[in-house]
Amino acid sequence: MKPKVVVIVGPTASGKTALSIELAKKINGEIISSDSMQIYKDMDIGTAKVTKEEMQGIKHYLVDFVSPDCRYTVSDFKRDSENAIKEILQKGKIPIVVGGTGLYVNSLIYGIEYQDMKLDEEYRNKLMEIAETEEGLKNLYEEANKIDPEATQKISSNDKKRIVRILEIYKATGKNKTQQEILSRQKGVDYDFKVFGIDMERSKLYERINLRVDIMLKQGLENEVKSLISKYSEFPTAMQGLGYKEVVEFFEGKISHEEMIEKIKQESRRYAKRQLTWFRKNKETIWLDSQNGVDKNIEVILEEL
Repeated sequence: MKPKVVVIVGPTASGKTALSIELAKKINGEIISSDSMQIYKDMDIGTAKVTKEEMQGIKHYLVDFVSPDCRYTVSDFKRDSENAIKEILQKGKIPIVVGGTGLYVNSLIYGIEYQDMKLDEEYRNKLMEIAETEEGLKNLYEEANKIDPEATQKISSNDKKRIVRILEIYKATGKNKTQQEILSRQKGVDYDFKVFGIDMERSKLYERINLRVDIMLKQGLENEVKSLISKYSEFPTAMQGLGYKEVVEFFEGKISHEEMIEKIKQESRRYAKRQLTWFRKNKETIWLDSQNGVDKNIEVILEEL
């Protein structure tokens, strides 16, 4: 019998953190983050990173351990998360994977692996330079769409990082990202992943997202970005994160302060919508109604386990 691993997914601001911590206390679990932004050091406010107080003594893995000027890939996450799962199981505890980065989650629950690739940094830098302009990014998206339409359907046409990734994978391997995923899924996985998704009424979710952005700004998001700019010289992926790139645009005078706030809220709502679309494609996900509250949803999870 394969060891069980609990997975909790859902859109941003849906309550994944609170649910996972209460669940961990109930089932003697430890938490592995599958959030592609919470991995970065010094990026706390804009990523809504879980605090020491919120953890309530529950150990968290893959949070706050990568420098923002370093590149961290899906392959890195898969390796690190599998190591964390083994460590937790060896303690006699239950691993709980929590996060909203669909690509990270899928790499783990479906066993998706990308071939060892010799990445062409010069090619990547050239693509990132092209992506700096609106027209250039549009052209790259169209090129990626010709190579791998299935992959581009899952991302935003403004998502520089993932558009470039599609083109990189194809250049390095001769296969598109979707083809790589199909091949790797055939190998199977070592664990019995039980996936639970948090569902929330759309207007309520958007209300929570807007409030979260207001709180981030009050907590000092702009100062956090200033500190990052002064501390790190390069941001290959980190500063493309939601909330960060909009503040940088404001600092560069491209948008007003009011436009910055509205843009962060709007892009966050769009991101949440994409997350839900992504997670609903997994037919095995057991959906939890956020209106039932944490205690009731924990009961549902325990019954399923």
